[in-house]
Amino acid sequence: MDPKALQKIGCGVYLVCARKGDRFNGQIANTVFQVAAEPPTIAVSINKKNLTHEYIHDTKLFTVSILSKETPLPFIGQFGFKSGREAEKFSGVSYRLSQSGVPIVTDHTLAYMEAKVIQEVDVGTHTVFVATVTDAGMLVETEPMTYSFYHEIKRGTTPRTAPSFIEEKRPAPAVTEAKKEAVPPMTKYICKVCGYIYDPAQGDPDSGVKPGTPFESLPDDWMCPVCGAAKDQFEKVKE
Repeated sequence: MDPKALQKIGCGVYLVCARKGDRFNGQIANTVFQVAAEPPTIAVSINKKNLTHEYIHDTKLFTVSILSKETPLPFIGQFGFKSGREAEKFSGVSYRLSQSGVPIVTDHTLAYMEAKVIQEVDVGTHTVFVATVTDAGMLVETEPMTYSFYHEIKRGTTPRTAPSFIEEKRPAPAVTEAKKEAVPPMTKYICKVCGYIYDPAQGDPDSGVKPGTPFESLPDDWMCPVCGAAKDQFEKVKE
């Protein structure tokens, strides 16, 4: 079986938030979909290890922010590669409370939904929460970010706790005489925390790094645009 076939299933990029007592948490999710129209019903798949899972399971409430195509990687990294058990994810983030008191993040959001869980389906590593939509609204008219755009254009990576995560092995490329004689490309570096690959040919425009900038020339305070890891958390990509 080729698991890459599953990556052809259309997915978006969403921010799912929950609340427990006076504590807020949120995470990036790519598996949010509508399952019925009357009443409007959606489903979301959340890893059982995630703090958001605990909050939704205990309170039966959550919100979904549909992220726009222009959402920067650092914002996705803040909610997708950090744990709410260790970091304050909502620091510096704009949000408002839903009717039930659950945060709705408004930064980079084009639309939102508030939902109440009516069923939980155990699917191994994840739980699918089926919920009735109790409120919804539009914030801006713009294009939503798709998961393929996030990967192919933004060069984002997939957290290990995501339902669509696939462990990829990088095969050693064949070496030809032409390649031996060609000028070697600048070395790529991979983040050991989230798997983001810094490609000197593309640079990091969102952080002001121009294409053609070698990794060694990046400022010492440069951080991974996805998860915020320091420069010393990168290692050379083995070609």
